[in-house]
Amino acid sequence: MKIDWTPITKVVNEAPDTYTFHLALPPEFTWQEGAHTHLALEGFNAGDKPDRSLVRHMSISTLPHEGAIGITTRIKSECSTFKSILRDMVPGDKVALFKTHSNVPLERSGKNVYLLSAGVGLATFRPIVLEYLANGEGVPHLHSLNVDSSKAYLFGDVFESNETFTSEFVPSRKDYYERVEMMASDKDALFYIVGSDELLRETIQVLRTNGVACDNIKIDKHDFQREDFLG
Repeated sequence: MKIDWTPITKVVNEAPDTYTFHLALPPEFTWQEGAHTHLALEGFNAGDKPDRSLVRHMSISTLPHEGAIGITTRIKSECSTFKSILRDMVPGDKVALFKTHSNVPLERSGKNVYLLSAGVGLATFRPIVLEYLANGEGVPHLHSLNVDSSKAYLFGDVFESNETFTSEFVPSRKDYYERVEMMASDKDALFYIVGSDELLRETIQVLRTNGVACDNIKIDKHDFQREDFLG
């Protein structure tokens, strides 16, 4: 397994308790929109077995042409050991990256695409939106729905509606599921979902109850995990 140790170059406070860590690009490191990676802290592989408490599965919130690997995460005052260490890291400190992969690249099959997320889950969709804004071929319309009660919405410069891309924020899960049910009337569309396992299961249930086929539902899970959510 290839492990890239790379330094933090910048830390951006995106919203209250939400930060993007910009990491230097290792040689030949590349990725697709919608990608995730495993981010590990110093000492994770020091023993006979990896210390999993020092490893997290994280979405990449940037595209390669932006010149940095962006990792956006929420870090509250009370948090895990992993996040408390990450919060105290500064430019120059190094982290490890490995097993980078995209389960949810933008599919250009002539169908409308709906991006469904909660809170910081929007980080996974930022590169997808940027990729679409640069080239909308094969996607008639892209719509983002995010549930966030804070009103401190992330990436306001990217999630700004225009003629072919629309962005919507709602304050509660109730509002979110009502909107998902309405969107499900577009049964031929593709529905991308990012969030907690609970959000995935409940969103999938709403879509399936309203006649959306499993093949039209995209989740940030490996193929062997899809069965558990969509079987």
